[in-house]
Parts: sequence; C-alpha cells; structure tokens
Amino acid sequence: MNESLNQEFSQRIVINTLEEKWHKSPSGGVDRIYLERDNMGEFSVASSIVKFSPNSSFDEHTHDNGEEIYVLSGTFSDQFGDYKEGTYLRNPDKSIHRPFSKEGCIIFVKLRQFQNNDSERIVKCTKSSPWFQGLVPGLSVMPLHEFQTEHAAMVKWDPNTTFNPHKHWGGEEIFVVDGVFYDEHGTYPKGTWIRSPHLSQHKPFTKKEGALIFVKTGHLLHLK
Repeated sequence: MNESLNQEFSQRIVINTLEEKWHKSPSGGVDRIYLERDNMGEFSVASSIVKFSPNSSFDEHTHDNGEEIYVLSGTFSDQFGDYKEGTYLRNPDKSIHRPFSKEGCIIFVKLRQFQNNDSERIVKCTKSSPWFQGLVPGLSVMPLHEFQTEHAAMVKWDPNTTFNPHKHWGGEEIFVVDGVFYDEHGTYPKGTWIRSPHLSQHKPFTKKEGALIFVKTGHLLHLK
C-alpha cells in the first residue's frame, strides 16, 4: 500500500479492527490491517495490526525512528527473545531485528513514531507487572513508557466505572484489548482502535463487561 490513510490528525478516527480486511505484506504468512500511514509504502510512518501465521517470518530490517509493539495474542519472537501475549516492546531508532513467530501471533505495531532522543529499549510483560490505583475507584493503571509529553500505559477498568470528563493535550490513542469501552460518543468493543485529536474531550466509562485498554497520550502533535 503506497497511499496515505488517516493522516488528518485533527479528526477523530474509530476503527473496529475485527471487521477490517487483512492485506498481504511482502513476507509470506504475514498480513496486516492498516490503521494509519503516510504514502511511503514499506517505509511509512504507520500504525497497523500485524498477523504472523505459524512458522512465518519477516526479513531483517532497521527501525528508523523506532518501533513500538503490543502483543495481542500468541508469541512474537526475534533473535533477542520471545514475547508472549501481553508484552509491550519498544525498539529504538536504528535498531535491527528479524521477527518471526513459531506458533503464530497478532500484534499492534507503531512504526517510525519515536521522538528525537527517545532511545530506550523496553520489554515489559503486562501480565506480571504491578498495577497502581487510578484517579477514580475502579480504575487501575500500569505505566509503560514516558518521554517528554508522550505517555503510554495499560488501563484496567472494573465494571461500571466512570472517569472524569477531560481534555487530551497532544491527543489520545486507545486500543481496546479486552471488554467494552464507552464514552458519550459511542461503544468500543474488543479490537477497537480510537485516535482522538489534540484538545478533544470525553467522559469515558464501562458497563458490566469492564475493559482493558492500551493508551497513549500527548504524542500526536509531533506527528502533524
């Protein structure tokens, strides 16, 4: 794909990835769902859902401006290790790897979106890392990464939890990992990706299902 997609960052975007079409990548057995990308093809600034079939691999490549991954299912691997479901992984600018999956996996991937001098490599298992009390009862937070205005975290919502109305300085991006997430604008089941622009506002909540979400805030201004 060499055309741009969802590059107007002043717009709110909602995609239910479970209803989207898979697209083949240059490597056999590796397919993608496009969420956002510029028009640079395989060198795009992009966010995608990537599926590795069992015993598939991708060619060795360099991460110009970094790669950020959350493993949604299965086990993702490279020459440095195995990353099971729930792993958060950051490979900084100019890092090189050759990814593969023996059992198959699905990952959420953000390419070439690191800010200058954000050079820390992170591997964090969210299945075993500690949770911290959030700003309201029923909300738990697991910080993943922080650099300048950018923050990434897992947020766990108990059933029937309501958060305060708030604005998103620098934007907000959410991937619903489990359960159902809500706000006054809509309903977002598992697999939904939401990108809300700078200074957008909402009042999120959950109902009986609760929710687990991956959240990034404050990172969209440098992508304009």
